[in-house]
Amino acid sequence: MKLQLAIDLEDVNGAINLIEKTKDSVDIFEYGTPLVINFGLEGLQTIREKFPDITLLADIKIMDVASYEVEQAYKYGADITTILAAAEDQSIKDAVGAAKKAGKELLVDMIGIHDVAKRAQELDAIGPDYIGTHTGYDLQALGETPFETFNILKDNVTKTKTAVAGGIKVNTAQRIIDEGPDVLIVGGGISTTDDPAESARQIKALMPKD
Repeated sequence: MKLQLAIDLEDVNGAINLIEKTKDSVDIFEYGTPLVINFGLEGLQTIREKFPDITLLADIKIMDVASYEVEQAYKYGADITTILAAAEDQSIKDAVGAAKKAGKELLVDMIGIHDVAKRAQELDAIGPDYIGTHTGYDLQALGETPFETFNILKDNVTKTKTAVAGGIKVNTAQRIIDEGPDVLIVGGGISTTDDPAESARQIKALMPKD
């Protein structure tokens, strides 16, 4: 099981500082969508140059022109990119193909998908590296959690690795860890705490070793 830190900060220097603090406990660092919007892939490249050895995910949430978008993310330093499950099947197939050609990985983000079981089965047949359930920030504000949708995902994939994201914190992590995701994605539960390094260490300590 791997720990992914979603860095949804608004500046690249803040992201660099957070990576410095948490790199001993985090397996995958996510260049979050706010960074993509504010600084584009040039910001991703800056982080790659600063940290040549970390695993870096670009959360670009592709919907169209998938091969090109995937290739650009890898060109600027990503090891993993994201495409939305709501994209056309052909776009997801193209993204999978581009990832395999580059020797990189692809995560399909299920945010906004209501029939999780059906879409999970369809995606599992296409063959991305990861499928992840994601309770978005706006729904978290209404009290929703990722636990139920993750269990549905887990029951409906046979070959694809799974990921889960959505408001996970130190005091709630154990519940979802017990369900066995391949990747546990934590954002504010690490980055907005008083001691991000300690929060990351505590969550990592709860996880089974790979």
